[in-house]
Amino acid sequence: MISYADFITLLFAFFVVMFASSQTDKSKAHQISESVQRAIDQGTSISATPAVAKVLGGTVDDKGQGNALMKGPGGAQRSTKEGAPELMELSPSLRTLTADLEKEIKDGKVVVSMQPRGLVITLQQAAFFPSGEDSIDPKTRPVIVSLAKTLNAVPNPVRLEGHTDSVPISTARFHSNWDLSAARAIALLKMLSEDYGVSRERLAIAGYAETVPMVSNDTAEGRGRNRRVDIVVLNQYYIKNGPEPVKGTLGPEYPIKRVSH
Repeated sequence: MISYADFITLLFAFFVVMFASSQTDKSKAHQISESVQRAIDQGTSISATPAVAKVLGGTVDDKGQGNALMKGPGGAQRSTKEGAPELMELSPSLRTLTADLEKEIKDGKVVVSMQPRGLVITLQQAAFFPSGEDSIDPKTRPVIVSLAKTLNAVPNPVRLEGHTDSVPISTARFHSNWDLSAARAIALLKMLSEDYGVSRERLAIAGYAETVPMVSNDTAEGRGRNRRVDIVVLNQYYIKNGPEPVKGTLGPEYPIKRVSH
């Protein structure tokens, strides 16, 4: 009887473990379902959360990656020759800028993020450019110095992208938001190359006007966030597989409207 009771206890424990495992898998599968649905509805990329990576296969490593991207069972390592994304190559630059520009980031003047195409540093217009102008505020020079130092430390191509809000502009110098967005990108290019030695061969500019908003232009706060210049340090994966259209958060992908090297 004692042996039988031990056996029943172990069997019960086994089925409890199996049940718990199945519930965890359902939860992870639900996360994947939601991510796929968002990608379909909004045109965004699927979030590579650790839970999603585990379900897709492969052990999650210290960078939160799994499946066939990095290492682990269910996803053998891929070499660079096989096209493995080099999405994390700019992580040291991200950490450096986050530390150097901690105050500006906290104040909302600068946003630093890692995106599939590379490291993106967003300069808010209110902090760096007078309203309706393309001249860079001299007070922001220390920030530009930190940015130039980071750009000179990596060999990657850099794209300077100007953006505006949806309010039309028509002045003697700027006939439209296209002119203003491109002019701000050019002004930043000149400062980086002429004053801080960033190689012109690595730089390109793009003017998007109001076509790629970060948020809705329906409020003053939203329009303020959309007025910006993005410094994009392209990663090797994008260089090999791009170019691709830039994607805003509000709609479909938009082609590059104006590019100059």
